[in-house]
Amino acid sequence: MVFNIKYRKLTLNTISLLFIVLFVYAAVSKLLDFETFTLQIAQSPFLGPYTGIIAWSVPSLEIIISLLLITSSFRNFGFYASFTLIVMFTAYIVIILNFSDFIPCSCGGIIEKLNWTQHLIFNIVFIVLAGTAILLSGNWTNKMKLLLLAILTIIGVGLLTMVFAFSEKKIFRNESFQRKYIPNALEYIGNYELGSKNFYIAGFKKNIIYLGNYQNPLYLKTLTTSLGTSEDFPVTISNMKLPYRRARIIVEPPYFYVGDGTVPVIFRGTIKDWNATIYSYGAAYFKQFEILDSTRIGISAVSNATSSTTLGVITKQSLKDSIFYNDGILTKQLDGIFDTDGLLLWNAKHKLFLYTYYYRNTYVVTDENLEYKFSGKTIDTISKAVLDIARYGTKDRFKRGGNSIIVNRHTATYGNQLYINSDRLGRYEDKTALDSAAIIDVYDIMGNRYEFSFYIGHQPDKKLDGFRIDNDHLVALVDGRIWIYKLKPKYFNSGSNTTHTGQYQE
Repeated sequence: MVFNIKYRKLTLNTISLLFIVLFVYAAVSKLLDFETFTLQIAQSPFLGPYTGIIAWSVPSLEIIISLLLITSSFRNFGFYASFTLIVMFTAYIVIILNFSDFIPCSCGGIIEKLNWTQHLIFNIVFIVLAGTAILLSGNWTNKMKLLLLAILTIIGVGLLTMVFAFSEKKIFRNESFQRKYIPNALEYIGNYELGSKNFYIAGFKKNIIYLGNYQNPLYLKTLTTSLGTSEDFPVTISNMKLPYRRARIIVEPPYFYVGDGTVPVIFRGTIKDWNATIYSYGAAYFKQFEILDSTRIGISAVSNATSSTTLGVITKQSLKDSIFYNDGILTKQLDGIFDTDGLLLWNAKHKLFLYTYYYRNTYVVTDENLEYKFSGKTIDTISKAVLDIARYGTKDRFKRGGNSIIVNRHTATYGNQLYINSDRLGRYEDKTALDSAAIIDVYDIMGNRYEFSFYIGHQPDKKLDGFRIDNDHLVALVDGRIWIYKLKPKYFNSGSNTTHTGQYQE
């Protein structure tokens, strides 16, 4: 009997010490790097609106619970509080891993070194430890203790589930619009596993898909729509010594371009030998670039005059390249950077620029000289950007949080039509449809109107990373796999020229 009492006391003291070390270390780590912790909460897909409260309450609770565990008369309460808090942390991880489209960073301290699955296992171990301590302590019967643990579990899980459900409805559902779906707009051709999630679509023309690689900027892969031929090869540029940070390839046969707006430089070469020399150097810093023709390149950039996103055209000249901006095309709502962020497209058939905002239901159309023509509205009703922006670091640096509402994610244009991918749900739409498909809304840019919507099917539990359309084929990139479809002609105009595409980048 004495041995059992000593063993129980030793077990309780050990578990208590483990929780004290865990909570004190976690709280101190959060408070020492409070800006980073606050940013991580702000990036959460459903905790963002409560950033201020959570950022202070979590480390405060961890310290309070540690004090309860140190005090013998309140230690039992400390065990129950520890159990509840760890259950809530675990419920948050389960929701993030299984139901969220955006996975933020982990919490502070040593736990930040764990991935989310390891973090989940870590939490389960501490739930078991807390439950064991509760069963070994106190004067209640084990039946009463188990009942209370079940109630606390339901409360913890239920609270997090309610917060997530409310946030999910806010971000993804909008009952004020209704799509017109074409059920069989596409004919499935096939799919191809690329072997890496680092690919992006660099070009698509005459049944050849050109794929760049984020991790290997001078590596290119080609694939035919018949899936009969694939090829991997390097491309070369004439200067390897510049401080490249974000090199991207655009293939527009017979040329290909390698551009890095942080340098800024653009190389051009032919697809015959895949060797490129400097085409434009130092003309303008840019975020995106699009090829108009052999002498002009469209860009989106940050204006020196307005400090907001703007559109420009670089014209190749024999002595020095010229750059023209039109700062009056994009309209500022909040900060001028995040709220005007979007995707630049070039429609070769009609010689038009199309710029689709990420965070509002608007796209802008200009001619090839950046003369404003009109603005179009998408079927979503968010006309003013809903942004969750967090400041971090000692300098004025900002990052988008997970609670921002992205209206338009990926775009493409071909012929008379603009194609916009959005995961915002309209009236009567089932969210489970997005588990293995992406929604594409189609707009007639000549008539400035919404036409219809359709689904692109893909592998389950993955998200669309980009898509292209050329002639009567659509190719979609989803988590390192290419999906190929044929457009049924009675729903789509074929156009006559190639298309470029834009895609949202986290």
